[in-house]
Amino acid sequence: MECQEEKPIIYTMENKPIVTCAGDQALFTSLYTSLAQQLPREPMEWRRTYGRAPKMIHLEANFVQFKEELLPKEGNKALLTFPFLHIYWTDCCDTEAYKSAAKEDMTRWQSSLRTHGSADWVIIVVETNDTKKKNKTNILPRSSIVDKIRSDFCNKQNDRCVVLSDPLKDSSRSQESWNSLLLKLRTLLLMSFTKNLGRFEDDMRTLREKRTQPGWSFCEYFMVQEELAFVFEMLQQFEDALVQYDELDALFTQYVLNFGAGDTANWLGSFCAPVRSWSGLLLRRPIDMEKRDGIQRGEASLLDLRSYLFSRQCTLLIFLLRPWEVTQRALELLHNCVQELRLLEVSVLEGALDCWVFLSCLEVLHRIEGCCDPAQLAANCSHTVGLWAYATDKLKSLGELCGLVSEKGPTSEDLNRTVDLLAGLGDERPETVSSLQSPYKKLKEALSSVEAFERHYLELSHAAMEMYSAIGRLRSARLVGKSLAEFYMRKGDPERAETFLQEALKSYTSEGWSLPVTHTRKQIAECQKLLGRTEDYLQTSALLAGDANLTMEERKHFCQEILTFAGKSEDQPPKATLSMAVFSQLTRLQFRPATASVHSGAVLQAELTLRCLMPVSVHIQQLAVSVHFDLERAGTNGRSKGASRPANPGTVEFSQAPAAAAWPSSAAGPPLELDEIQDRSPTDNSLNSTGLVCKNTHLVMRRHDGGGGSPTDTPACVGPPAVTTVKDGGQMLRVKDVTLEPGNNIIVFTAPSGQPGTYTLRQLYATVGQVQFVLPHIYPSVQYEVYSQEPQLTVEPLSEPLLAGLPQMVKFTLLTGHYAVKKGDALQLSNTDTMPVLPSASCTARITSPAAELVGESSLFIQSSEKVTSISLPATPPYHTLEFHLEVLCLIPHGGERPANERLTNGEVRHRPRSYSHPDVPMTAIDQRPFSSLEVIWWFRWCPSTDVHRLSVVHLLHAARPHLLHPLQDQTHSALRWEPEVHPGVCAERVGRELHAGAGAAGGEAASVAGAAVPQHQKSTAFV
Repeated sequence: MECQEEKPIIYTMENKPIVTCAGDQALFTSLYTSLAQQLPREPMEWRRTYGRAPKMIHLEANFVQFKEELLPKEGNKALLTFPFLHIYWTDCCDTEAYKSAAKEDMTRWQSSLRTHGSADWVIIVVETNDTKKKNKTNILPRSSIVDKIRSDFCNKQNDRCVVLSDPLKDSSRSQESWNSLLLKLRTLLLMSFTKNLGRFEDDMRTLREKRTQPGWSFCEYFMVQEELAFVFEMLQQFEDALVQYDELDALFTQYVLNFGAGDTANWLGSFCAPVRSWSGLLLRRPIDMEKRDGIQRGEASLLDLRSYLFSRQCTLLIFLLRPWEVTQRALELLHNCVQELRLLEVSVLEGALDCWVFLSCLEVLHRIEGCCDPAQLAANCSHTVGLWAYATDKLKSLGELCGLVSEKGPTSEDLNRTVDLLAGLGDERPETVSSLQSPYKKLKEALSSVEAFERHYLELSHAAMEMYSAIGRLRSARLVGKSLAEFYMRKGDPERAETFLQEALKSYTSEGWSLPVTHTRKQIAECQKLLGRTEDYLQTSALLAGDANLTMEERKHFCQEILTFAGKSEDQPPKATLSMAVFSQLTRLQFRPATASVHSGAVLQAELTLRCLMPVSVHIQQLAVSVHFDLERAGTNGRSKGASRPANPGTVEFSQAPAAAAWPSSAAGPPLELDEIQDRSPTDNSLNSTGLVCKNTHLVMRRHDGGGGSPTDTPACVGPPAVTTVKDGGQMLRVKDVTLEPGNNIIVFTAPSGQPGTYTLRQLYATVGQVQFVLPHIYPSVQYEVYSQEPQLTVEPLSEPLLAGLPQMVKFTLLTGHYAVKKGDALQLSNTDTMPVLPSASCTARITSPAAELVGESSLFIQSSEKVTSISLPATPPYHTLEFHLEVLCLIPHGGERPANERLTNGEVRHRPRSYSHPDVPMTAIDQRPFSSLEVIWWFRWCPSTDVHRLSVVHLLHAARPHLLHPLQDQTHSALRWEPEVHPGVCAERVGRELHAGAGAAGGEAASVAGAAVPQHQKSTAFV
C-alpha cells in the first residue's frame, strides 16, 4: 500500500524517489509518518561524477508496498518509476517464528531483487519493550536473532541490517537509534541515486552520439533526457533540470538551422506537417500531458513541441525565482518560432501564426502576474513591455487581415477568414474558463466586431507606450505611436495620426535614420494634405522633393506640388514661407576682393554657391540677402584704434548638413556666435579687460518645449520658419530672375559699400511665385568691412645718411585716403634756417591706384618765400597715392651763445631738467632725459583750395654731431593730426620724433617735443 500525505502540487510533478517496503506492513505503517517527516530534514552532500561540483540536497522518498511488478525490467530505462531502495521491515524476536516464517519471506524478497539486478536494499529490525517482555523466557537472546539475520542474508554487508530501538518512545536512546537509521537510509539512497543516475547519463550520452545514424529519432531522445530532468526536479535541483531542457532546445534549434542550410534529417519530416491548431502556450499546468503524449508518439507539430518545451522551462524558472527571465525567453521563442516555420516551409493558415503569438504573449503575461505582486510588475515593466508591444502588433495585423481597420468594415471574405481563424483556436482550456480576461476570450471578442477590436487595440497600444515611456525607451514608444498613427489613417482620422507621426519623426531625425524619416514624412504629407494645411504640406513636400531616398518620379511629384502652388495668382491665398534648408543649401561664400574689406565707395562682390536640392530647374524671381549694418564698429584706417581686430575671412565654407538635420540635434539648438570685446586705456592703449559677447542670443535663448527645438527653427520639422518679413527699405543684396539647376549654382551679388562700418549677412531669401524660402540665420557669421582712411604724409630721405651741407633728395608720399584732392589744393612747408627746401626747375608727381598701378603723372608748381614753401597738388582721387621728390639742404646752425637765462651764475650752461617748457615756444618736453642737440623744424601745411581744412606736420630732428645728420631709424616717418577747423586760429599740433646720434657718439641723447594739444573730440589719429 502507499502511505503518503496528499499535497496540492501546482507547479511541478508529484514525483519522489520510489522506495519499496516489504515485510511487516503494519509495523511500517506505524512508523511511516515519523520516517517521512525526518528523512528530508538533514541535507546530504552529493558528490557527482565527471568532476562536477558537490551539492547539498534534501532527500525525500515515496514509500510504496513492495511488488515484483515495480522492479525494473530489462531494457526499461525510466527513472521516474525506478525503485532506488528496497526495505524489509520486521520486529521478529522469536527464534521459531524467524525460522518458520520470517526467514523464508526474506529469502523470497531477496531472491526477487537478485533476479532483477537490484542490489540496493536494507533490512530494518524494530526492537520495542513489548517484544522484550515477551522474550524474557526465551533461552536465545534477541541479539542472536539479529546476528542470525546478518549471517543468513547480509553475508559481508553487515551494515545492510539496521536495528531501530523503541521508535515510538521519546528518549535519547530512541532518538539516537532514529538518527542512525535515517543516516543509513540517506546514505544508501544517495549511493543508489549516484550509481543509477550515472548509468542513465552514460546511456543517454550514447544515444545522443547516434543522432547521425539513420533511424535516430529526436522525439525518443527527448523523452530520455526529459527523464533526467524529472529526476533532478525530484531532487529539487531545478537548475540542473533547466539545463536538460536548454540542451534539448539548442539541439532542436541546430537541426532546424541545418535544415535551412540544406542538411536535412528524416525525423524533421513530422514537424513539417501543416499546422492545424494555434491555441498558444499553456503555462497554467505543471506538465501538459496532451502535448507530451504527442511528442512521445512522434505526432507533435513544431508549435506543440515548442509550446511544451517552453512550458517546462517556465515552470523551472519560476521555481528558481526568476520570473523576468521567462518574459525574455518568451519573446525570443515567439520570434524564433516564426522563423523556424519559414525555414521548415510549414504550411500555416494566413493569420494563424498571429493568433498563436497573440495568445502566447498574453498567456505569459498572465502567468507572470500570477506569481508577482503589482508593485513588482510596475518596477519590472521593462521585462514585460516587449510582450505587450508584440501582442499589439499581432492584433493589428489580425485586424487588417479581417477587415476590422478599414473605414467600410469587414467584407464577407473577411468574415469567412475570421471564422477559420477562430476554429483553429479550439475549445477554451479548463484552466481559463472561469477567467473573464483570458487570452482566448480577448482574442475572440476582439475579432467579433469593429468596435471591440478598436477598444482592445487602443488599450494594448497605450499600455505599451506608457510602459516604454516609463522606462525611458522613447524610441520604442514612438514606434508604437507610429503604428497607432497608421491605424488612425486607415480609420480616416489624419489629425490624430499626424500627432504620433510627428513624434516618431522627431526621434528618427535626431538619430539620423534616413529611411524611416523619408517614410514618415510621406505619411505626414498625406495627413497634411487631407487636413488642408497648405503651408505645412508644402514644407514637407519640399523636404521630400530633395530626399535622395525617394525615386526620381516621387521627387518630381512633390516638387511639382510646390511649383503648382507657387504659380497661383497673387489674388489667391497669401504667400507661403518655407525653410531654405529644404530647398537649397548655402555651401560657399566668397568675397571679391578676398580681404572682405574695402574703402567706402569701392566695389565689393559676394559670390554665393547654392546647392539646389530640387530634382528639376526652378526659376527664382528674386534672391536676396539681408544685411545688418554696425556703425559702432566702423573701421577707419590711418589712425590709432588700439588692438586691431582679426581680418574677416574672404571665403566661408558652410557645413554640408542634410536637410533632415540642419543642426546636430533639435535639443542642442543653434551654435553660439561669439565675438571678442576689449577695453583699452585711452592714454597708453593698455588692456584693461576683455570678454566674449554672444551675437545670436535671440536664437540661443529661445524657449525649447519638451527638450526639442521649436518646429520653426529646424527644417526637420514641418512648421514654417519664424522669420520676419523682408522690409524694402533695409540693406539688401538682390539678384532678380535666377534659375537654379539641380546641384551647385553660383550667384554673384554687389554689396553696398557707401558708409563705413561692418556689414553682417544675416538671412537669405528666395522668392518663387507665391512661395518664399527663407534661411533665417546664416552660420557661420559672414561679415565684410567698409573703412574710411584719413590722409597720410610720409617723408623719407633717398640716401643714408643725410649729410649736412650737401643738397639731397627727400621723398614725399601722400596717401589721399577718403579725401579727394582737388585742383588748386596746396601743401605748405614752413621754412627753417637749418633745412631749407631748394628751388627746383621741375618736379613731377606720380599718381598710383590702390593696386599700385600708375594712373598718371603731373608737374608740380612750387612757390617759395622766406618763410613758406607752397606746393600746388594735382587732382587726385580718393585712396590713391601721390609721390614726388624735393631737394633739401641740411645746414649746421651757428653756435651762438645761449641767453642769460640759459647759463648759471658761474657761467656754465644750465642743463634743462627732465620736465622743461621752452620760454619762447609753447612746447612741453615729454621725454624725461636731458638733451644737448640742435633743433631743426619743418612745418608742413596743407591748404585746400576751399580753405576748410588745414594739415600741419612737425618734423623734429636732433643731431649729436653738427657735421652729420643721420636719418630716423624708422625712415623718418612722420605723424599727422587731421584737424577740422572749428574756429580760426586753432594751433596745429607738433609731434616729436627722436633721431639717434651717429656712430661714435657716446651716449647720444634724444628728445621729443609736442605742441599744444587739439581737443579730442575735434580730431582723429592714424599712425604712418
